[in-house]
Amino acid sequence: MPSKYCQYITYKAMPTSTQVNDILQAISDLNFEDQSFIAEILTKRMIELRRNQIASRSSEAEDNYRLGNVHTGTVEDLMMYSSND
Repeated sequence: MPSKYCQYITYKAMPTSTQVNDILQAISDLNFEDQSFIAEILTKRMIELRRNQIASRSSEAEDNYRLGNVHTGTVEDLMMYSSND
């Protein structure tokens, strides 16, 4: 379930640099309080996106562990294992 900070992210494709520049210019035209509010919301959205990325990676790592796709050992073991690839 998306957080309230990420609920409006609906882009299917990356915006063009012109669109980004237009957005940045529109933000520059706002007063300080509104710019601060936008900065706060963007920061919270980025934190939420990163948190979701970490959770996804953690889930993937747990799946790999359960499937036996994880090797344990010393650094030397890891170096020897990686040199055999």
